[in-house]
Amino acid sequence: MFRKKVFLIVSILLLLLFSIAYAHLEEETHEKKIDAESLKSTSIRYIEIASFISIALIIISLYIKDKNEKIKWILFFGISIPIAASTAYLAYSTVYLNLVSETQGPVHWHADYEIWVCGKQIELVKPKGLSNRIGSPLFHDHGDNRIHVEGVVADTRNVDLHSFFETVGGNLDKDILEIPAEKEVVKVKNGGLCNGEEAKLQAFVYKVINPDNAKSWVFDQEKIGNFPEHILSPYSNVPPGDCIIIEFGPESEKTRHICATYKAAMDRGELIGS
Repeated sequence: MFRKKVFLIVSILLLLLFSIAYAHLEEETHEKKIDAESLKSTSIRYIEIASFISIALIIISLYIKDKNEKIKWILFFGISIPIAASTAYLAYSTVYLNLVSETQGPVHWHADYEIWVCGKQIELVKPKGLSNRIGSPLFHDHGDNRIHVEGVVADTRNVDLHSFFETVGGNLDKDILEIPAEKEVVKVKNGGLCNGEEAKLQAFVYKVINPDNAKSWVFDQEKIGNFPEHILSPYSNVPPGDCIIIEFGPESEKTRHICATYKAAMDRGELIGS
């Protein structure tokens, strides 16, 4: 009889947890941008809580020398329920995120970029530590002038250029650029001067227009209008992934700068201009 009551309570608790999980995920989907990192951190937090509860109960069980049948069952379910519930949430949120994400699962996109301020190239601070990245697991730079998108992109608005600079500790808007370099945070704003001449923040993209023809890619350069919201092309290799040039200088319709990967592909005869 006691086992049946425990089983009933466990079933009710699991159903309640699934209902809470579903409601939480629905809220993430419909009320704001879906944030894969937030869902992952929530799952990890639940697992940490479950682990703490289980370890605490295991320690308590070591101090209870005379355990009757009822205490054994209480300890067993007290340890197993949190672990089962947190694991179920992790599995459910992972499947749910893959289903509702714009990419329908994990992706591995890359784009190369260069930043030029008054004719001088500015590079992002190099990563330190074991992670070897600046940014988040989903959206980062490895110190290679390359934007990496690695994981489930629940909402592509989470991986635009503004979000990238925000993730690496900087800022990019239509008239402001901030980037953490090795020795300082470089800040520029529209209306500033470059060599006595009024300067403006601009962005350009080299984009392959026939990505399926790997033997003879053709690229075009275009000036990006609303560049903070630019989302890189969905390719793993560069090219055909984008080459993005961000410039602060006199206003122009073209840039003379080009990413090393695009130049190397041109030298090999794999890439030609349109």
